[in-house]
Amino acid sequence: WLVADARTGEVLAAHNAHRRLPPASTLKTLFALTVLPTLPAGIRHTVREEELRGIGAGSSIVGVTEGRTYRVADLWRGVFLNSGNDAVHVLAELNGGWRATAQRMQAKARALGAHDTHVVSPDGYDAPGQVSSAFDLAVFGRVGLRNPDFARYCATVEARFPGGGGWSYPIRNTNRLLSGAPGVKPYRGLIGIKNGYTSKAGSTLVAAARRGGRTLVVTVMNPQEGGGSAVYEEARSLLDWGFEAGSRVEPVGSLDVSRAAARPDAATPPAVASAVPKEAGSGWTEAGLIAGAAGLGAAAVVLVLRLPVRRSEAADRPAATAAGPG
Repeated sequence: WLVADARTGEVLAAHNAHRRLPPASTLKTLFALTVLPTLPAGIRHTVREEELRGIGAGSSIVGVTEGRTYRVADLWRGVFLNSGNDAVHVLAELNGGWRATAQRMQAKARALGAHDTHVVSPDGYDAPGQVSSAFDLAVFGRVGLRNPDFARYCATVEARFPGGGGWSYPIRNTNRLLSGAPGVKPYRGLIGIKNGYTSKAGSTLVAAARRGGRTLVVTVMNPQEGGGSAVYEEARSLLDWGFEAGSRVEPVGSLDVSRAAARPDAATPPAVASAVPKEAGSGWTEAGLIAGAAGLGAAAVVLVLRLPVRRSEAADRPAATAAGPG
């Protein structure tokens, strides 16, 4: 996991931030960063049969149908709200094809200094070798918020999706910190970004919130206990801690590649460590001993991070199917 200041890019705290894990649908943040600038929202496109081929079994879909005409903006809402792999397939074809889109996503990740990410399937569907990290996903989320279209789509709670013949149906954002769900209360000040789930990746989340003129971005990947709500409750705790800690935390790294230490090779990205608050606040109830490495490539260290631990009473399963990203 990782929590950072979205404006400055300063990493306030992290744990195993460069561990490479399957990202599930949080990889759609990189997909959007890569493809959004190339496709004007008002373009209308009639979907062809071949554009919907190859969607993974059990994938989350929004209901894109062959022969139906959609605006690009409709498809993006399907991506951000319903995590629709069918919408991703169509947008990728409009962007030059599935393989070309994966290659462009990979190049975009490298350009942003996200060296833990390897793209195989642009929709985030489990694929051999496809990985990212809490650090890289936070980079994608932070950069995405600078794009007004990205920011608007990821903050949308509800919308209507074309069903043909002038008919449409409601879709709702599956990011429970944004939209709420049984067992998960919406987080005050949340502004998006993207959640995910597959049987291999577990639950993943990139989230951003704004309070008092400050914006934080957090990433949580694959909690090992706490049920389907754990990824949201851990993100909630990180956001609460970050907003409460304020300036009392010494940054331990940066999401800004221009500020990062020089890297000898792409296989060994600079690590980030967990932060030590300058003062211990009364709201930080549990101290965890966390091992890390200093953000500028120093030797390994062990630091104490005071972090509230909150568990949802409801250990519900993720809403997505076991096989496909959500």
